[in-house]
Amino acid sequence: MARLTETDRERITALFDRHLEVGLHHGAQLAVFVDGEQVLDLAGGTTGPDGGDETPTQRHVLFSCTKPYAAVTLHSLVTDGALAYDDRVVDHWPGFADAGSEKAEITVRQVLSHTAGLPRGEIDDRPDLWTDWDAVVDALESMEPVYPPGEVPAYHALTFGWLVGELVRRVSGTPIETVAAERVFEPLGMDDTGIGLRDHEDDGVATLVAFEPFDRCRDPGEGLGDHTKVAAPFNTEEIHRAVVPAATGIGTATDMARFYACLANGGELEGTRILPFETVETMTTLEAETDADGTLGREARFSLGFWNGGTTVAPYGSLSPTHAFGHAGLGSSVGWADPEENIGFSYVTNGVRDGSYEHVARVNALADAVRLAIR
Repeated sequence: MARLTETDRERITALFDRHLEVGLHHGAQLAVFVDGEQVLDLAGGTTGPDGGDETPTQRHVLFSCTKPYAAVTLHSLVTDGALAYDDRVVDHWPGFADAGSEKAEITVRQVLSHTAGLPRGEIDDRPDLWTDWDAVVDALESMEPVYPPGEVPAYHALTFGWLVGELVRRVSGTPIETVAAERVFEPLGMDDTGIGLRDHEDDGVATLVAFEPFDRCRDPGEGLGDHTKVAAPFNTEEIHRAVVPAATGIGTATDMARFYACLANGGELEGTRILPFETVETMTTLEAETDADGTLGREARFSLGFWNGGTTVAPYGSLSPTHAFGHAGLGSSVGWADPEENIGFSYVTNGVRDGSYEHVARVNALADAVRLAIR
């Protein structure tokens, strides 16, 4: 029986509603699984400033919460023997680097752990090219490492997804959006989630709003820059349909919580296994950490496609345990798993707030409420 009483649900719901009342965002979803059972499925507010009522099936842009979906897709191919973590990228993608170059030594493990030395490229600032996969691949092949491969943890905000996506395509012969659907979304019943919208799907995605910082006594962290400018392209149908495996996940909190419930339970949910237990352990084991990630502008702990808990800014609770893992998305959403408590958690909003401060504060308030309730 799930460890959440009706009183607990009412208290968490009141906090969820309070975030809407004080104007942290226009609409939001909160979904939580405990011991493989969904115990919370909340939706409130509106789909945008002039939108309709938010529902649990309303689809949202998930930003970097997409990265774990792409990573798990690649991990499933590693499990099948199609590639190995310590393979060089050029072993599967010869055009990635010139033979004998420093770049040619980049491994799959380094790509997944944000230590490949390719955190940003010109393509990051060219949303007009994001719909052209070949143009993205050309850009990745032209990039040179800014750090020696394997030496400096630096968050690969968009390049992570394209690198993982092209590796998936090279070893499977199929685009990542299709492989992710076949190996992750469909088996887990994540019916409202995909990497980019497909041709047959309507563009009913919630409208993102970049809010001004509440706290006028401090300057927001540099992070990825002006959230208003960063978020703007993601309100266009063209980008909703683009395959950006680090940023254009389109989905719901319920689907994301199902995903993390599966991983919290060792790769299996409701009799469906997407990864062996050993693979889940490997991919969530700490690989790299830094006190000052130059891209994020803060401390970070990376495993193979996930952010690990245990830092002061990890959005998995005020006292984030080191064994928790998950990912956040551009000051708007977060999903995480706690394997010791068997929790899968997701909070998705359409309000983009300063990620290192305001967003972490609101998601940690809800994470703390859930953690306190189930102990």
